[in-house]
Amino acid sequence: MKKLIVVAIVSGSIGFVLGNAFWYLASPLWIDIEVAEEISTADTAKILTTGTFTDADGAHKGRGTATIYEGSDGRKTLRLSDFEVTNGPDLKVWLVAKPGIASASDVTESKWHSLGRLKGNIGDQNYDIPADVDLSKYKSVVIWCEQFSVLFSPATLN
Repeated sequence: MKKLIVVAIVSGSIGFVLGNAFWYLASPLWIDIEVAEEISTADTAKILTTGTFTDADGAHKGRGTATIYEGSDGRKTLRLSDFEVTNGPDLKVWLVAKPGIASASDVTESKWHSLGRLKGNIGDQNYDIPADVDLSKYKSVVIWCEQFSVLFSPATLN
């Protein structure tokens, strides 16, 4: 009887840990987070640069437009519009120095600046760019899984 209780406790603990790990890693595959942020006309005084998101590979797909605006007050904003990307854990929005990103190594071997957590994998969304960021040094926007160092979708800025 004692052996049965120990086996049940160990099996239950392992099942609990594996179940939670599976949920954390796999649930983004079937759960979409939609965002619908507006942007004010004061924030869109001037378009500085734009780019189109592309697929990183067969499993990590993206589409939509990345546009960097300079507001009438000098504040800069990255806007993702008509945006959709494969969901995943720990997704971030990064500005990357290298243009023409084709692989994760292109990102990791380049200078980058994080604009924070991706708000949603579908929909229009805005990210403030800190005043101390020199945009002339950044040629791409990428959606990046920080936890596993995986490229989900790049956009080269023109």
